[in-house]
Amino acid sequence: MRKTTSPYVLQKKSKIHNNGIFAKKDIPKGARIIEYVGEKVTKAESDKRADRDLDNHSENSDNGAVYIFELNKRYDIDGNVPYNTAKYINHSCDPNCEVDIIKGHIWIIALRDIKKGEELSYNYNYDFEDYQDHPCRCGTSRCIGYIVDEDHWPKVRRSLAQKKAAKKSKKKKTKK
Repeated sequence: MRKTTSPYVLQKKSKIHNNGIFAKKDIPKGARIIEYVGEKVTKAESDKRADRDLDNHSENSDNGAVYIFELNKRYDIDGNVPYNTAKYINHSCDPNCEVDIIKGHIWIIALRDIKKGEELSYNYNYDFEDYQDHPCRCGTSRCIGYIVDEDHWPKVRRSLAQKKAAKKSKKKKTKK
């Protein structure tokens, strides 16, 4: 298959994580920027591949660990294929894009007007479970520190505050 293209984007080095996708020209709010493509797999196969990819991923790797995207209740898209340009769009806690599934296709859509040269990003919306395994590198003023769905941010903040308090308490006991 041919590499997915879009008149809006180009791939280059990213400050967030190795490779990124950047606006080649101004992108208007609401524009369908690029489709996230890959191999359509069952949920069972998707789980196997995700586990395998996580096991093979090292923290210092330049590549992302898993490129699996939920398509619907029965199928996912494994975007870890050479022709999927959209797999290089990084996570951000303050994204300029969102994902929309339209008639069985996963589209990256502009949340706002995006200026030429801006890196494209969306919130990967990971679950709260194992959130600490997914540190965020977006560096925005809104960064929660982890790649997690914004609905879970209050739980993350509570969890981090509890850990900080427990650590403080432990220090006090050690000083006595």
